Amino acid sequence: MEKFTLEIIQDALVAAGDEMFQTLQRTSMSPIIYESLDYAVGITDIKGELLAQGNGVTAFLAALDSVVSATLEKFNGENSLQEGDIIIANTPYAGGGTHLSDVSVIYPVFYKKELVAFTVNKAHWTELGGTFPGSVSTVATEIYQEGLHFPFIKIKSEGKINDAIIDLIKGKVRLPESTLGDLYAGIAATEVGAKRVLSIIEKYGLETYKKAKNDFLDYGERMCIEALKEIPNGIYEGETTIEDNGFGEGPFPIKAKITVTDTEFIADFNGSHPQVKGATNLSFSGLVTGCRSLFKAITTPQMDANGGSFRPMKVICEPGTIVSAEAPSAVSVYYEVLITSIDLIWKILAPLIPDRLPAGHMR
Repeated sequence: MEKFTLEIIQDALVAAGDEMFQTLQRTSMSPIIYESLDYAVGITDIKGELLAQGNGVTAFLAALDSVVSATLEKFNGENSLQEGDIIIANTPYAGGGTHLSDVSVIYPVFYKKELVAFTVNKAHWTELGGTFPGSVSTVATEIYQEGLHFPFIKIKSEGKINDAIIDLIKGKVRLPESTLGDLYAGIAATEVGAKRVLSIIEKYGLETYKKAKNDFLDYGERMCIEALKEIPNGIYEGETTIEDNGFGEGPFPIKAKITVTDTEFIADFNGSHPQVKGATNLSFSGLVTGCRSLFKAITTPQMDANGGSFRPMKVICEPGTIVSAEAPSAVSVYYEVLITSIDLIWKILAPLIPDRLPAGHMR
């Protein structure tokens, strides 16, 4: 098979991701989406490995493929995915979750009754109910105070919208028009991506498409491993703190041990402080997101993101810490801990690769 054909398909997938990105921006109802661009879009294979991602929030790098993997875990066997299904999810504790305001829309793409891909996006909806307008609280003590929770539910089943969920959203949020507008924008973006994937398959054939996406993933892994070889092997440790949890308590230590080999990068956060009262908690899913952001910066920052480039990375942390919080902990302001965790790895590695890491966020 000609290498040129594979690269054309790969570039077409990237272009499809860009088109999904523009679709969501142009059709959303919330300024945080269409002006602040607080969202990300992408395409994965049938196992959930990221094939292409439109430019968006860097910290959602781990969110798109992870939410697809979690969708596959839930919908299997008799409860399988069907053509025309669309799933929404904002679970903070699994599947690339961050906080409830960040809602993922997942579209399984079928070609001649065979599942061939997923198109997915994750966007910050302005309003999801909860104690305070905007669904973000610095004083929440449990997830139930932070808004509506969508634990991987079908908003569409075989092409038919779930009117009961629509009515539930209308009755639970302060700005139903914009919230539902963001939902429909997310659906539109996934449908645009699905059409582009199917057009690629129609033009080049399913087997050629599969070969191209596998080649792309393997290439991402090879390039990442080559970059790892330029970082001195070793075990490096560091510590930082979260100063406050919103209730005058703290500081709370975060610890990290980074292991670098020629083929592997392990970020171990064991020993960090237990999850805390208040919304200053980060789920393990969010921690992986942060680690991927930093890992991308030190390995292949100029390369289009794909799942293969994250294969050499592993994140470790026992459950129930401030960086691996479990239900029903509040997580509204998770991003404070997320940024701090990124900065901690930054601080640990900066002496080794000063040419790749600029100044951090002063943590």
